[in-house]
Amino acid sequence: MFDNVGVGYTTGEPRDSLDGFAEGAAEFIEALGLARADVLGWSLGGFVAQRLAARRPQLVRKIIVAGSGPTGWVPGAPEASEKVLGIMAKPDADQEDMLYLFYPETNAARASGHEHFAHVAPRLAAGGPVVTETAAQGMLAAIGQLLAAPFDEVRAELESIKHPVLYANGLHDVMVPAHASYVAVQHLADATLLLYGGAGHAFLFQHANAFSKQVADFLAA
Repeated sequence: MFDNVGVGYTTGEPRDSLDGFAEGAAEFIEALGLARADVLGWSLGGFVAQRLAARRPQLVRKIIVAGSGPTGWVPGAPEASEKVLGIMAKPDADQEDMLYLFYPETNAARASGHEHFAHVAPRLAAGGPVVTETAAQGMLAAIGQLLAAPFDEVRAELESIKHPVLYANGLHDVMVPAHASYVAVQHLADATLLLYGGAGHAFLFQHANAFSKQVADFLAA
């Protein structure tokens, strides 16, 4: 895992566009001296992974897009709710906000959410650099660009990606609807789609063992 430019432990000027984040990922891969890399992006990172593959195809071998979608809104997908957009913009979102964004409102899913939060709490309590207001606004700006992208451009980018892609999502994702994943794989040259029932944006934490095996099998194939 890595922090993109200007985020967390990484210094530099934060990026404010998908192209900027993709170039930051390319800089990281090149700094490691890798000729090619397998790339897994979750949420905003999934959009970045696809833009990286489209702009710098020689740097990427395989792609895993998790809890994400194509680089723009797709026809037929529900609009992001005011509640979701409001939580995303809050500087002090609490655990209930996070549960709403990441897990369906069922007892089983919420229990998984509480278990996950308890698991990461000690690491968060240990401290570390916060996401600055500038970096957060840059991410929101990039998301705004995604929402405004015409689908013709989105489809053309998907069709330009020739790498093997594993698309995975929770069926009840309130931030990036699973419908977007279904549309995306129809326009990719070599794609596999995984959908997890009873899960949302955080399906990869809720079903960590199953998803890890799917990723390992995909990369080994």
